[in-house]
Amino acid sequence: MAHPSQLGFQDAASPVMEELLHFHDHALMIVFLISTLVLYIIVAMVSTKLTNKYILDSQEIEIIWTVLPAIILILIALPSLRILYLMDEINSPLLTIKAVGHQWYWSYEYTDYEDLGFDAYMIPTQDLTPGQFRLLEADHRMVIPVESPIRVLVSADDVLHSWAVPALGIKMDAVPGRLNQTAFIASRPGIFYGQCSEICGANHSFMPIVVEAVPLEHFENWSSRMLEDA
Repeated sequence: MAHPSQLGFQDAASPVMEELLHFHDHALMIVFLISTLVLYIIVAMVSTKLTNKYILDSQEIEIIWTVLPAIILILIALPSLRILYLMDEINSPLLTIKAVGHQWYWSYEYTDYEDLGFDAYMIPTQDLTPGQFRLLEADHRMVIPVESPIRVLVSADDVLHSWAVPALGIKMDAVPGRLNQTAFIASRPGIFYGQCSEICGANHSFMPIVVEAVPLEHFENWSSRMLEDA
């Protein structure tokens, strides 16, 4: 959950998000070193009247500033490609959930069960209980088991939506007539919030996503209760 004056990302709740945070720090350090070097060169050139005739026309320096950026790009590209492949990898999911975007709410179908599905609407401000977050709470949460591979099939019923949960490192577009898929593993119990990340109309800001990760035993109890109610 993000908080006021937060400068960095939310705490990672999945292995993929941990990798993304490490890659962010890696790339940021490279950018910081490049910026420091460029700033030093600018200050040095502005603050001195001396001229080095060997720098004005030097093959060696031209080779260095051609090869060095290429090496830096490789150091950024390789970890990035690795994470892209990790995000696309879906191996034997324990549970498959279909998330469908509507104007303006989400519906969830647990496709491994016969009649387990529900709509998730935002809770109005006047109905919130103490401790709940305004514009982020939904009347039904997407409950999942912890430390289990979950596959999410994402689609839309009307216009473009986007199913995004930052703490889990997930952002998948919901396109009408198309079924996209993504996968994640919740590494710890908790409640993780997200919102539609595609500008989908007047109530775009009012279709939150709430994912609740619980131990497997609690998930089985919850699914049994939901099936009985259905």
